[in-house]
Amino acid sequence: MLIRRANENDIDFLNKLLYQVAAVHNGIRPDLFKGGAKKYGDSELKQLLSEDEKPVFVAEENGEKLGYAFCAFQRHRNDGALNDFDALYIDDLCVDEAARGRHVGKALFEHVKRFAREKGCYEITLNVWSGNDSARAFYDKMGLREQKTTMELLL
Repeated sequence: MLIRRANENDIDFLNKLLYQVAAVHNGIRPDLFKGGAKKYGDSELKQLLSEDEKPVFVAEENGEKLGYAFCAFQRHRNDGALNDFDALYIDDLCVDEAARGRHVGKALFEHVKRFAREKGCYEITLNVWSGNDSARAFYDKMGLREQKTTMELLL
């Protein structure tokens, strides 16, 4: 399996998976997430793909695109009580519904982990929506542990 930086030729594929992610989020929290919407427009995607601080990776095998990982560096410098450190935040990791069960997610995560180590990051962070049990189970299996909890009170 090849994992590489995404480019503008991947935008249609990225859009396809962004809609899949949006559908999951809408199913869990329709009060927050619009149905039939996606996180980024095409012009935003083009901009993201050119930013070194926000790398996007695509997994493919035999020319078939299988999944993606949207990442962003978080650089903590002179940040109050925090020590100085760099983190790589996984903003989105998605495997095409048709490719699930083929260990694409694990390959993407391992690639991101190697990338973060090579870039001198202290940690990898991400958020998982409460109710997204399959994502939570996957990240648990990848060795991630809860760092903090965001709580809400709906008004």
